[in-house]
Amino acid sequence: MRARSFTRPALAASALVLALGLAACGEDDPDDEAGNDSSTPTETADSPTDEESGTTEGAGACTYASDGSGSEVSLPPADPTVEGSVPVTMQTSVGELKLELDADNAPCTVNSFASLAEQGYYDGQSCYRLTTDGIFVLQCGNPTGSPGYTFADELSGTETYPPGTLAMANAGPNTNSSEFFIVYADTPLPPSYTVFGTIDEASLAIVEDVAADGQDNSHPAGGGVPNTAVDIESVTVD
Repeated sequence: MRARSFTRPALAASALVLALGLAACGEDDPDDEAGNDSSTPTETADSPTDEESGTTEGAGACTYASDGSGSEVSLPPADPTVEGSVPVTMQTSVGELKLELDADNAPCTVNSFASLAEQGYYDGQSCYRLTTDGIFVLQCGNPTGSPGYTFADELSGTETYPPGTLAMANAGPNTNSSEFFIVYADTPLPPSYTVFGTIDEASLAIVEDVAADGQDNSHPAGGGVPNTAVDIESVTVD
């Protein structure tokens, strides 16, 4: 997976740097905790990957393209198996996070996330990057590998990233894979990261507590490993 990043014109320079940093991790730089898989809002976006980008063709039809890394899981079905509002429970080392995925506005993204969850892909992974200046996100997923495929953005061009937002990290246009981020405070990012759901207020409070404990500033694009570890134990589509 490649580390994904966020890019943004100055809220500036620091927000832009962070945005790029929200890139998905993976093939580019295992230490880029925003990863190369998919990008989350980072202060600066990582360089686009060489992976094949996925494309969405027609209503309800999704294309998941091999990224050349070798598949760790079965590809999601081309026709989404979920619709509407999809409740998901993520058990973590800091508590239970309740997610509500939006399959109407991001059908291929939610279809992929649900498929990875059902295959246990996220079990045992961590939220490995926290940004606390300019952009405010917790980035999760596998920063050193990819599930083996990418897929297209699902963007309207009007995306915003208020607290509680769930969005995909990426390494450039149409390079979504498995990495995602949780926004815990208003974050000024360009509308370049697919929004695919939200977390509830209790879950947001948990993430805010993690953010309040800070991070180790180890990420070259901004932020670093959370001082309070956030390990994903299981992800269940309810």
